[in-house]
Amino acid sequence: MFQKIAVPVAAIVIFLIFWEALVWINGWPNYKMASPSDLWPAFWKFRDLFFTMGWDTLWRTVVGLGLAVVVGVGIGMIMGFSRLMRDALYPLLVGFNAIPKATVVPIVALMFVGAHDFNTVLIAFMISFFPIAVSVSIGLSTLEPEYRDILRSLGASRMTIFWKIALPKTLPEFFGALKVAVTLAFIGTNLMEIVSPHGRGLGALFDSGKTNADYPLMFAVLIALAFLGIVLYYVVVALEKIFAGWAERSPT
Repeated sequence: MFQKIAVPVAAIVIFLIFWEALVWINGWPNYKMASPSDLWPAFWKFRDLFFTMGWDTLWRTVVGLGLAVVVGVGIGMIMGFSRLMRDALYPLLVGFNAIPKATVVPIVALMFVGAHDFNTVLIAFMISFFPIAVSVSIGLSTLEPEYRDILRSLGASRMTIFWKIALPKTLPEFFGALKVAVTLAFIGTNLMEIVSPHGRGLGALFDSGKTNADYPLMFAVLIALAFLGIVLYYVVVALEKIFAGWAERSPT
C-alpha cells in the first residue's frame, strides 16, 4: 500500500522539480511559460472560481461518462450477441469516432443554443462511449462456444449464460475501456466549455485566462483538470478491484 502511494507521489514531485528547473534555466517569464511556483498564487487568487467551476466540470463529465457507459454497454451487447448487428453497426461507429470532435462542438453549440449543460454532457458522452462499446462487443463475441454449449446442455437460459459466463469475462475489458473513457470525457467537457460563448467550468476559466494573457491561471487550470482526471481514474480503479479484482495478475 505504501509503495502504491509513495511511488506516484514521488514521480509527481520529480516532474514538478524538472518543470521548475526547465523554466528557471531557460529564463522564461511567466507570460511565456508558467512554472509550478507560479501556480499556487493563481489557485489562491481564484480559489472560489476553481471550486465552483471545477464542480461544474466534474458533474458534467460524470453524467456524460455515465450515459456513455449505459449506451456503450447496450450497443456493445447488441454487437456482441449478433454478428449481423456487429457487421452493420461497427463501420458506423468507426466512422463516427473518426470525426474530430472539435469540429462537432460548434455544431452542437449552435443546435442547442443556451442549453449549455446539455451541450457539455452530450459532447462528453459522444467522445467517450466508443471504447466502451467496442470493449464489450469484443468481450462478448470472443466468448468460448464450449462454455455456452455446456450450459445450454444443462438447461441454462441465455440470460443465465450472460450473467454466469459472458458478463464476468467482459468485465476486465470493460474497465480497461472505462479508464480510457474517463480522460476522453474530460476532453469533451472542456472542448464545449471553451467554445461556448457563455460557458462555465474549468474550460471557461482557461479561456478567460487566455483572453487576459494570465498564463499562471491557464496552467493552474490545466493542473486542476489533471487532478480531477486522476481522481476519477482511481475511482474507476477502485470499482475495478471490487467487481473484477479476480482478473488482476501479480507480476512475476
